[in-house]
Amino acid sequence: MSARILVVDDVVPNVKILEAKLSVEYYDVITAYNGPDALELAHEKSPDLILLDVMMPQMDGFEVCQRLKKDPKTAHIPVVMVTALSETADRVQGLESGADDFLTKPVDDVALFARVKSLLRLKMMMDEFRLREATSFDLGVINPEEDENSQQIKGRILAIDDNDFSSQQLRQIYEDKYDLTIESNMDEAQVLARGGDFDLAVVSLGSTSFDPLRLCSRIRTFEETRQLPILTLVDEADSDKLVKGLELGVNDYVMRPIDKNELIVRTRTQVLRKQYQDRLRHNYHRSMELAVTDSLTGLYNRRYMTNHLETLQGSAQADYKPVSLLILDIDYFKKVNDTHGHDVGDEVLKQFAGRMIKSVRGIDLACRYGGEEFVVVMPDTDLAVALGVAERLRKEVGDSPFHIPGVNLTLDITCSIGVAMANQEETTESLIKRADEALYQAKRDGRNRVVTAS
Repeated sequence: MSARILVVDDVVPNVKILEAKLSVEYYDVITAYNGPDALELAHEKSPDLILLDVMMPQMDGFEVCQRLKKDPKTAHIPVVMVTALSETADRVQGLESGADDFLTKPVDDVALFARVKSLLRLKMMMDEFRLREATSFDLGVINPEEDENSQQIKGRILAIDDNDFSSQQLRQIYEDKYDLTIESNMDEAQVLARGGDFDLAVVSLGSTSFDPLRLCSRIRTFEETRQLPILTLVDEADSDKLVKGLELGVNDYVMRPIDKNELIVRTRTQVLRKQYQDRLRHNYHRSMELAVTDSLTGLYNRRYMTNHLETLQGSAQADYKPVSLLILDIDYFKKVNDTHGHDVGDEVLKQFAGRMIKSVRGIDLACRYGGEEFVVVMPDTDLAVALGVAERLRKEVGDSPFHIPGVNLTLDITCSIGVAMANQEETTESLIKRADEALYQAKRDGRNRVVTAS
């Protein structure tokens, strides 16, 4: 995958070496030799990844990373610290400042490209969801204030480890901070992962009773766990497994012997990222749902109905299956609004939609067409069946009064219905027009009746 990478180091040869390695792999590389220039380039060029040296004059890498993460425009750019520092405390400080990972000088090529590819995949996915969320905000489908006030929930972790001592260590480290489940059997772990709604899977690469890399691969294969972050626990002798794991989609790792603070910081980063990702995905699906439904009644809206009907007619004509359509109009609805106000009118619309849902079949699509007009799209339905459903719906509306809560009001409401069955090769517009003409005939004939289109 092509991407823009910002390389930051005050030592020119270090920059040139990384630039050459990345350019060979067709990455677009931009460079900076100090912290202030790095911040400026990150803001102007919006790189997809930053490789950041720690030990620099004027402003060290920790401060640069902190400033990047505080700026909304650069906060979501992955940062990898490239440093000669190897102490755990230095890694923890870097992670606390917002870094996504560390690479130790001299940089190993295999580890470099595995890490780069993993972080770029994640960023591309997150960028897509953020773009969709921004569009939903702009359209007013999602309220930004509601999103900001969303509560952080306690993270759920699934640890897969067949070593009793290691499992006990994890239990002690995670106690009181996370909801922890530990499993030693790979098959059972897969079942738990697919149904447990976890925020992180912690996998020991030193496990001997199962193949941990195969487990990581399967987690990435299943639809339910494809987005589940994976953090691996790695012995120094398992460095080859780690590289392969990163290629398979492992998100992060901690070297043994485990440092408690480093594991906690890396875990927190992955859990928060997963919860943020889940929120973005939830907002996207919510925006999609709101975009195709009527906010008052909860029925599908006119745009969705039209597209659905066009698709349905196309497949029905190919298979010679009938499609029928009902158009309904609430009788004298303007009088309800003029006499009792729009709040009562809205309540009538909502209750009318509820009675529609009760009367139509599961395969039918009920929608609000506009104002007091509603439509029911009926796949694989001939005229006789459509007339039966229409008559049942008319009676459901007219045979019992509408009780308006809060105002001690009862209203007798009726509806008129036009029914049409699509002719072979008939357009959507023509079908809707014929059903609409039948509806107006029902109104002219006295209302509260069902009329079939010619």
